[in-house]
Amino acid sequence: MPDPECGGLSSEICERLLVEQPFIKIRLDTRRFGKAVTVIDGFPNDKELLRQLARFFKTKLATGGTFREEGGRIELQGDQRQKVKQLLIEELGIPPENILIMS
Repeated sequence: MPDPECGGLSSEICERLLVEQPFIKIRLDTRRFGKAVTVIDGFPNDKELLRQLARFFKTKLATGGTFREEGGRIELQGDQRQKVKQLLIEELGIPPENILIMS
């Protein structure tokens, strides 16, 4: 059941993120033809969790993206680093000291 306190994610996913307190790294990568991709590393290697988080970010940021199970990574189109950090703090309740934006 989606939880409005958790940005529309299910309450189980929110509780899991709060209990595990992952250290999240956000960086910008460049792909073919100079396209920017925001890469978010540090989530647990759980396919369902990554799928729902990727859907959450894609919906909130109105962008395309995907997730990779290996390494617990989510990839979003464009430079979304500051917006992702804001969503992680405000909507998912991850402490700012657990988020690192890499240049």
